[in-house]
Amino acid sequence: MGEDEDTRKINHSFLRDHNYVTEGCLDIITTSNADIISTVEFNHTGDLLATGDKGGRVVIFQREPETKNEPYSQGEYNVYSTFQSHEPEFDYLKSLEIEEKINRIKWLPQQNAAHSLLSTNDKTIKLWKINERDKRPEGYNLKDEEGRLKDLCTVTSLQVPVLKPMDLMVEVSPRRIFSNGHTYHVNSISVNSDCETYMSADDLRINLWHLAITDRSFNIVDIKPANMEDLTEVITAAEFHPHHCNLFVYSSSKGSLRLCDMRASALCDRHCKLYEEPEDPSNRSFFSEIISSVSDVKFSHSGRYMLTRDYLTVKVWDLNMETKPLETYQVHDYLRNKLCSLYENDCIFDKFECAWNGSDSVIMTGAYNNFFRMFDRNTKRDVTLEASRESSKPRAILKPRRVCVGGKRRKDDISVDSLDFTKKILHTAWHPTENIIAIAATNNLYIFQDKVNSEMH
Repeated sequence: MGEDEDTRKINHSFLRDHNYVTEGCLDIITTSNADIISTVEFNHTGDLLATGDKGGRVVIFQREPETKNEPYSQGEYNVYSTFQSHEPEFDYLKSLEIEEKINRIKWLPQQNAAHSLLSTNDKTIKLWKINERDKRPEGYNLKDEEGRLKDLCTVTSLQVPVLKPMDLMVEVSPRRIFSNGHTYHVNSISVNSDCETYMSADDLRINLWHLAITDRSFNIVDIKPANMEDLTEVITAAEFHPHHCNLFVYSSSKGSLRLCDMRASALCDRHCKLYEEPEDPSNRSFFSEIISSVSDVKFSHSGRYMLTRDYLTVKVWDLNMETKPLETYQVHDYLRNKLCSLYENDCIFDKFECAWNGSDSVIMTGAYNNFFRMFDRNTKRDVTLEASRESSKPRAILKPRRVCVGGKRRKDDISVDSLDFTKKILHTAWHPTENIIAIAATNNLYIFQDKVNSEMH
């Protein structure tokens, strides 16, 4: 990836000069298995960042506002609130344990002073409200200072209650619980652009919910066959179109995408568009179907493109072109010769996520050895970076990493045989408007931002 004069002039490119600055590693948990981060999500302004973990906890970080005394403090995220979203349960009818692990978090567009988000484990979706209190009412007529009801006989006069300042308190309260909607494990939730409905997807079905109604949902996709022995694929991810409330897409374990229009029929089993890349017979192997399974799908902010991640690649699809992807980027093609060992240690079933930057010009996804990859769609340049305590100090510039397959090795190259497959970046998120990214590396949350972006503040 040589530097050249043309790419230096592209001001909107996040891959301009590799100047990725560490904002800090937020060690929000211990090293127990329950504390491994399982999802990361910015809200619509980027001022809040939520993480969920395998222990059912949600931790919300807030971006610090810029101050005159600390002009360079903006961009730093500090813990804003922590709460237990889900608890472990047991389904006695099926003799099945239900994990508390948070599979997905989705923020709702802010409509008042409070913030709202949806969180889900395998079975139950919850709507949470987050608001602040910095004043408390005093001078009740019917209650004493400790909140107990007074004896009415002792009330001889009336007074006007007043609001007194108090220390800021962040209150998180459950507003709705959406349960009993799924037989199988929920893998996706997506809020509709109408801000009134959302959908949830499991392996075989997709349900449509109204945010105000908890006791019923509408089944909009059902791919369960009459005989389960005839089952050939499962749903892996689903998302609403960012602008058209009637459109949504879902991906499958066979590597295909189906775009559905809810105006066509109540049950969207018949898709309106099928996006599928024909397989090259010469590359066919025992692992072909496993590595072609789509683990994540994301609409671009413009709504024109879709980004998908399978085991070895990320692909950009144009909504108007169904026959093949518009762009294909190799994430870690050097693993193609190691699929057998990756199958034996179950790594081949890892589900990596992908993300767009705010202008849809750069895409990001994770890899092994705590590496994450970025691809600039305009310049076709790419970079591999590492999220680790050893290489990351506050305000330090991250150095690009390179994996060496064979032959001559440069000084900082790492051999493909030296990769640590227990360290994996599965969950990433990109700030909606700025070049700030959040990387979940096991039980650590790293936040990086473009050096130029940080110097502007």
